[in-house]
Amino acid sequence: MAHDIVIIGSGAAGLTAAISLAERFRVLVLAKGNLAQGSTAWAQGGIAAVLGGGDTFEDHIRDTMIAGAGLNRRETVETVIENAPRAIERLIAMGVPFNKEKDALHLTREGGHSHRRIVHVDDATGWAVQEALLKTARANPNITLLPHQVAIDLITGRHEEKFSGSGRVWGVYALDQQTGKVNAHTGRATIVATGGAGRCYLFSTAPRGATGDGIAMAWRAGARVSNMEMMQFHPTCLYNTQVKNFLITEAVRGEGGQLKLPAGAPEAGTRFMPRFDEREELAPRDIVARAIDHELKRLGLDYVDLDISHKEPEFVRHHFPNIYEKLLTLGIDMTKQPIPVVPAQHYTCGGVLIDLQGRTDLPGLYAAGEVTESGLHGANRLASNSLLECFVFGEAAARDIMARWDAFEEVPAIRPWDESRVTDSDEEVVIKQNWTEIRRFMWNYVGIVRTTKRLERAQHRIQLLSGEVADYYGNFRVTGDLVELRNLLQSADLIVRSALKRKESRGLHYNTDYPDLLPVAEDTVLVP
Repeated sequence: MAHDIVIIGSGAAGLTAAISLAERFRVLVLAKGNLAQGSTAWAQGGIAAVLGGGDTFEDHIRDTMIAGAGLNRRETVETVIENAPRAIERLIAMGVPFNKEKDALHLTREGGHSHRRIVHVDDATGWAVQEALLKTARANPNITLLPHQVAIDLITGRHEEKFSGSGRVWGVYALDQQTGKVNAHTGRATIVATGGAGRCYLFSTAPRGATGDGIAMAWRAGARVSNMEMMQFHPTCLYNTQVKNFLITEAVRGEGGQLKLPAGAPEAGTRFMPRFDEREELAPRDIVARAIDHELKRLGLDYVDLDISHKEPEFVRHHFPNIYEKLLTLGIDMTKQPIPVVPAQHYTCGGVLIDLQGRTDLPGLYAAGEVTESGLHGANRLASNSLLECFVFGEAAARDIMARWDAFEEVPAIRPWDESRVTDSDEEVVIKQNWTEIRRFMWNYVGIVRTTKRLERAQHRIQLLSGEVADYYGNFRVTGDLVELRNLLQSADLIVRSALKRKESRGLHYNTDYPDLLPVAEDTVLVP
């Protein structure tokens, strides 16, 4: 079936673009797992927008720039924030049931924000947004939703039957997980909306599919990436041996939750954030995560406590119903006792370099959402600006494609996927071993606090693994796990190279060998 536009990713950015484009074009949306398996559905907190009295665009812009430690691009920040209220209106029109107080939207506050400006659906905003977008997309006959497709590589001029070195992108080769066949999905324009690279790390709040696929594919096709060292760690992930990657939203601190030293520690029950920042628990995430990391290492702790039990039980249950219910199943009553928490990788602030229209360096290729470096987040993402970026850039990419459609040529004849020289894998254990090794050394060497020696150790391991993975990929038939391993290793390499390039500590990148800020904030741009 022929499609005009191919979108890789079925989260907030991909579906926003698809819904806009479907007014005029036939759109194919590819999802790696099922259609709601991406990061969007996992977003607990909410969406930041200037909606309350006393708040201004300038305040939201300033908060975003302060959190971003001066690395943001002002023009991008202004564009996104000024378009935020309109994005919220569109979501309401699609049926997102944002919480209300009397007749107005209920606004909560999170770290780094000077005002209450976070619209939310209890503590499961992302799930409600994903459901509304999917419902709208399913109802549109111009949108084809295709789950269980693992994107392998972008189709470029090199894959045309008549070879071209133009770098023009014509779609993507993807493995159909149900048939085992690799198909070429082509279109005059392609949008990458594949999310981040959080699974490069041992502890992450990202879904299992966040293996940096779009970043790695765009890099291999010839696009630049930027600021990959800016990896955000969420300060408060549940510490529990049974449950992995359960996030305790920042809004718990926004509504009065306090970080304390746990039972058994010296000074158990005392707050420690006042020693690190005058904003205390409402400091930006990088500061809170480093403070927790410092206390864990200083006292040899496994976790610290996040305590909101001093608030009325009904207030806690009303604001955080999903977290409350989940914790009860684990024997923790957050209305009566503290929650054990540790930092975990949470968001990829760097990515494929794009402009205000979502255009990458490659003709015909657009990108939106966490896969990108748009200039919005700078050196540290401000809470609840992430879903917002997806809506604004998904829409921007769609508008630009529509405006320039007549300049896009017809898709030329593309060579089918060639697997004539490969065989089935003989040892899947190689993939599992390498996957585990990458995530462990990235956590230990390229985590919240870094040193040049640790980064060099990580780089050495990546060099050793690269030959092994390339050899494996060249000899064996592709599987979903092999594709993800290849992308994971490529993303890890880009993160380490970027981190070694930055000779300062700024925002999320903290290197004890370069603890000071350089006078001018500059992006770390890598060129293929």
